[in-house]
Amino acid sequence: MNSKMKSIIVLLFGALSLHAAEDIDVKVQQYKHAGPFTVNKPILADTVNVNGKPFEAKNLLKATLPTDIAFKQADILEADTAGKVTFTSPEKGYALHLFSFYLNSDRYVKGNLEISGSGDFEVFVDNKSVGKTAELKLEPRRYEVVVKYLTAETDTCAPYLKSEFKTKDTAVIVASLDPTKRYTLKAMTEGKNFSGVSVSSDGKLALVKYSTQLEGGKSEQFTQLIETATGKIKLQGNGFLNTARWMPKSNAMYYTRTGYDGTELIKVDAVTMQETVLASSLPEKNPYFAPDEQSLFFMVKEEGPKEGKELIRVQEPSDRLPGFRDRYFIWRYSLQTGLYEQLTYGFNSTYINDISQDSRYLLFGTSERVYTSLPHSRNSLYKLDLQTLAVDTLWEKAPYINQASFSPDGKQLLVSGAGAAFDNIGLNIREGQICNTYDGRLYLYDPATKKATALMKEFNPNSIRAVWNQFDNQIYILTEDRDYQNLYVCNPSNGKMKKIEAGEDVILNFSLAEKAPVLYYYGQSVSNANRLYSYNTKTNKRLLINDLSAERLKDIKLGEAHDWSFTSTDGSTIDGRYYLPPNFDPAKKYPMIVYYYGGTSPTNRMLEMRYSMHMYAALGYVVYTLNPSGTTGYGQEFAARHVNAWGKVTADEIIQGTQEFCKEHSFVNSKKIGCIGASYGGFMTQYLQTRTDIFAVAVSHAGISALSSYWGEGYWGWGYCSVANTNSYPWNNPELFVKQSPLYNADKINTPLLLLHGNADTNVPVGESIQMFLALKLLGKTVEFVEVDGENHGIVGYNKRIGWQNSIFAWFAKWLKDEPQWWDNMFPPEPGEKK
Repeated sequence: MNSKMKSIIVLLFGALSLHAAEDIDVKVQQYKHAGPFTVNKPILADTVNVNGKPFEAKNLLKATLPTDIAFKQADILEADTAGKVTFTSPEKGYALHLFSFYLNSDRYVKGNLEISGSGDFEVFVDNKSVGKTAELKLEPRRYEVVVKYLTAETDTCAPYLKSEFKTKDTAVIVASLDPTKRYTLKAMTEGKNFSGVSVSSDGKLALVKYSTQLEGGKSEQFTQLIETATGKIKLQGNGFLNTARWMPKSNAMYYTRTGYDGTELIKVDAVTMQETVLASSLPEKNPYFAPDEQSLFFMVKEEGPKEGKELIRVQEPSDRLPGFRDRYFIWRYSLQTGLYEQLTYGFNSTYINDISQDSRYLLFGTSERVYTSLPHSRNSLYKLDLQTLAVDTLWEKAPYINQASFSPDGKQLLVSGAGAAFDNIGLNIREGQICNTYDGRLYLYDPATKKATALMKEFNPNSIRAVWNQFDNQIYILTEDRDYQNLYVCNPSNGKMKKIEAGEDVILNFSLAEKAPVLYYYGQSVSNANRLYSYNTKTNKRLLINDLSAERLKDIKLGEAHDWSFTSTDGSTIDGRYYLPPNFDPAKKYPMIVYYYGGTSPTNRMLEMRYSMHMYAALGYVVYTLNPSGTTGYGQEFAARHVNAWGKVTADEIIQGTQEFCKEHSFVNSKKIGCIGASYGGFMTQYLQTRTDIFAVAVSHAGISALSSYWGEGYWGWGYCSVANTNSYPWNNPELFVKQSPLYNADKINTPLLLLHGNADTNVPVGESIQMFLALKLLGKTVEFVEVDGENHGIVGYNKRIGWQNSIFAWFAKWLKDEPQWWDNMFPPEPGEKK
């Protein structure tokens, strides 16, 4: 941006600050200009078109020009004192010109964009065609205005362009050529992102999958086949690559397709791209290859009995879940003989855990529900000899054990479970505490002796996913490590852990080669979007392969993010972070938003998350987030504080952290603090308002208002409560269910509260918000309730999510910035309703 552009912006800001109460008329003084581009009149085969209309010169405006290419050769045009820019007509024929500028508002504002000129032109705002005089509702973000202008040799006067934005609202509005923009929901959700990565067995090639979210809600998928060492793209497309997977040992991919004889299994040489049909008339899709590549395994669904449509008998609590009565069993298909046979049969589903590297043994598991004691599911694991079909029972109806996989030599198993698995051998909590079984641990298990060894007893991070690598015989673990997601390497011979310096705060996915020291992964950090890396597990050197962040954050200015922790009253260190607005001025006072989850995963350091802190900071808020007691990733003892608490300690820590943060940071306006949380965090929002008046406004999405209804009503409530309130029920611990429920303390709430809820929520039913809304209305408190029609626990519909997010932005603007216009425009007050 040149010095002249900067001075215009500064002068404009100054003028508006002095006359904020008057009508605002923003004249555009500079344009980016591209052209002229010669455009030809079409051959007139007839005098009129199919609708009987003759050709008009303005029809030439239908010709398109990609603005990103056109403006690469742009110049800057200055307007005169009347706000006009003039330019030339072609000596012969017709020509198109492109003009652009940006509009930025510091708040929600309504006004008119008025553009005038001597010729024919079309106006676009953020790529959408609008009229020459268009009413705009500007949200606090950047808008790009493009004018496509047609000139002709027959023009009788010099073409000109004049642009103004007029509003009666109080706002600071800037028209400029500065491309800098805020971080918005659109920037976070739209565009290209990674959706998967997998490395070939020899480590030479990788399949990297992408998903591109388009404006309007549609998405597209494509996949790249790349050289792992260089990142060079060998092939790219959205055909077979999108479903291709690597063969277990050969340097080839496979996929299924519909052929003349039904489903075909296709092998593709990754170097020559030559295809081979491995099998025709395949009985199922989505095969699971044996390591020797001689057999395929399938999980085949058997549909359970159906009930009537009018009178439906619910046989057990879980019978309410769609597809609960269906079962899955294991079938094997021989690529040599074509024999297709069922390997497992019964009432309960059986699941493939793993197949040994020699393809001799298969691990499969079953699960049974137990309603009368904890845990409510008990898992069994069996080792099947695929040659003799002899079955070795490894454990039956074991509590707190999840999945298992073979070691490379097949002599040991890597098992995931809770600290309470295997008779508590991995447990590391204080006396009197109860294990938080959402905190994942790993174990080694010897099938010969039926004995297990804890790998992570003294290791604080929580295991998300683990892979025992064939190449180096090491275990690679993706962990919740405080508010990071880090990769660790565990030596199974001695249990020692070593962190991989991955270069990102939050690793989202990884893949290992089985026969080479190659690791591929992608992740993001507190202030950058996703990036893809290769990593040599032998030399510990990493290489950046694809930086999507550079594209996704183009022209976006983020504020600074800093770690900040405090010591709670019981001596615990409570980690947190805070985010500052772009162009932060420490001499100013800013409103603040406090975000927490606490149920029980940490609020990690991702940039692109549903409640992205940078997105709120971009609107002029300081944002503070923390990971209070009960959070996983900080050790078993810390996580165990979640059990039977329901806010007892967590609320105190959030209140204390907020108060101490304000004391230490003079740039926060302590009278203008808002808070927000969802699900368990939505419960915390409601509960906090019963405990304190420090918040000026609050937002609860899908929040739990009464433990007494939530624990048994939603699909997942009773399962979650089996951990969060272990062995506590309304009949044996009514004090917990009443005292810790916001609904039973609704009379203590004085904070203006926004309740948001998808009315098809099967996790936290919408009744949780309905009853709190009713209670606060009866009490005469300030409350709003917005249902999102047809949405479940998370809001995923494109337009619905925008509306949902804007509802939150508008509610905060109303109470933290004294700007009710956005909220009142979205939800106009009823006649006689007090604003």
